[in-house]
This record gives sequence, C-alpha cells and structure tokens, in this order.
Amino acid sequence: MEWIIIGIAAALLTTFGFVPQILKMRKTRSVKDVSLITLFQFSAGVVLWALYGMHIGDSIIIAANIVAFITLTIAISLYFHYR
Repeated sequence: MEWIIIGIAAALLTTFGFVPQILKMRKTRSVKDVSLITLFQFSAGVVLWALYGMHIGDSIIIAANIVAFITLTIAISLYFHYR
C-alpha cells in the first residue's frame, strides 16, 4: 500500500512540476530564461510515459502524464505568446 502512496506522490510532483514556471511566465510576461528545447523534450517524454502506462494498464501513469502534457502545452503556448 505504501508503494502506491509513493507512486501517487511522485506522479503529483512530476505532473505539476512545470506549474511554478507557468505562473512565473504569466506574472513576469517573460520567457527569457525558459528553454523551449526542454519543454519539447519533456513533452515527448510524458507522451511516451503515457503510452507506456496504456501498454501496462496503469491508470496513475496514464493520468499523471496526460495532465503533465497539458501543463507543458500551456507552457509552450505561453512561450510563443511572450517570446
């Protein structure tokens, strides 16, 4: 049971890992210190993790990575908006 809690905690931390960056971009209206390559690389990684989660049927992996992809899509949109 404790491994499920660890998995959920890890999923939450990584899923919402870019939210502070999104908030900073919106507040400062600047993306000067944001790496677009990092955003795309991380996006590719979470898509692959979601596909892996689908393959093994793990709903935590699937949900966490879909939400992470959505937050990264927002970050990429803000990058192009404030660039």
